[in-house]
This record gives sequence, structure tokens and C-alpha cells, in this order.
Amino acid sequence: MAETNIVELKGLRAGYGEVQVLWGIDLAVPTGEITALIGSNGAGKTTLMRALSGLIPVQSGSYLSGGVDLSTANAVTILSHGIVHVPEGRRLFGAMSIEDNLLMGAYSRRVSSTELKRDLNRVYTTFPKLFERRYQAAGTLSGGEQQMCAIGRGLMGAPKLLMIDELSLGLSPLLVEQLVAALRTLNAEGMSILLVEQDVITALDLCHSAFVMDMGRIVRSGSGQDLLADPIIGEAYLGVLKS
Repeated sequence: MAETNIVELKGLRAGYGEVQVLWGIDLAVPTGEITALIGSNGAGKTTLMRALSGLIPVQSGSYLSGGVDLSTANAVTILSHGIVHVPEGRRLFGAMSIEDNLLMGAYSRRVSSTELKRDLNRVYTTFPKLFERRYQAAGTLSGGEQQMCAIGRGLMGAPKLLMIDELSLGLSPLLVEQLVAALRTLNAEGMSILLVEQDVITALDLCHSAFVMDMGRIVRSGSGQDLLADPIIGEAYLGVLKS
């Protein structure tokens, strides 16, 4: 029987040294769905992503994936469980080619060259522009192309859960549409996605369910469409005044 949730958090707390940022996060990411995290700057969204990928330690609480407790696991162990993080700012190796950046996403996997080539072709099918420029230095790409490369590098990690921090930051509406279409396709193929996105309309229109964060806590949750129609969300994040 398939797991209902790819990730389940209960009472998760985390932060930086003595500075606590997350205060008892309860959250579930359903398998095979797109889940969004929305909230203002400083709400704790990126910190939660970093805790889930092992970049910062979980201070307390439960973090389960596939029935395995990952609350004390390091980044390498979490990655081996198929939880892959595409960080804010893309973090590409600018002097390396697109293809070498993509291959870096598979560095921890022990797979055959045939399987590696298959996964690389999947990335190129998802993002044809990357194939056209595969030998070009990643640092010379546009912002949108760099985001495609960053997501493609994440896909090379064979994720069960693909976490993307700030999908649309600094990108044109046309490029955002292309990225959203790619995520819809990946999700239709069965991939679970956790998305942090400041463009609330894009996030809620794309996701199946969403969680609203404020001051390191989950303050609201529901389906994307329900939250889009919520007057409190409209006033707080969309500039819509209550009538």
C-alpha cells in the first residue's frame, strides 16, 4: 500500500544556533501532489526547507518520510531517501557547463551510465532549452534558464519529493508560465513537489494544498482554491480588501 504522505511533520522546531525560527510545525505533504508554502518574508519558509533537507538541524519534533525518522539525519542521508532541495538563488556552478551542473545532481547516486543518460534525457525533454545550450557555461544563462538548470539538477537526484524554494523570483511572467507548466507535467507523472513561492496567486493556482506560515508557525491551511477564495488571505497577501 502506498504511503499517503511523503513527509509528515509534528511539532518540528528548528533555527540557527540559539535563534529559534520554527515553533512547532505540523505539516503533511501528500504523496503525488503539489504542496505550497506561502507567507511573508521572514515567516520561516526557507528555514523549514533547510531543516527538511538537513542543512540545519531539527531541534525537536517528529520528521517522518516513508515511515523513517529523519529528525536527526544529515543532508546526505535525507538525500538518499529521495528528498531533494532546489535552493533559493539557484546556486549553480557558473563556470561549469549546463550538462556538468546537471550531472552534479546525481553525484551521490550509484547508477549505471544507461540510467544516468536516461535521467539526463528526461531533464532535456522537460527543458529543451537546456539541451540546446548543454555545453554553455551555466553562469551565462538568463535567470529563467538558470532556474531550469537548478530544477533539472534536482531531478538528476531522482527525487521522491522535489522541494523548490522561490520558483519565480526575479523571472518574467512568460518564464514563470513555462516553469509552472513543467511542474504540472512532472506532477502528472507522479512526482511529489513542495513549493515555496512569494507569488501567492501562482502558488495557490498550481498547488493541490497549501500552508500559510507566519512568524515560524503554520497559521492556516487548505486547498489552493479555498485559500485563493479566503478573504483573510486576499487581504494579507493579495492586496484585496474585505468588503
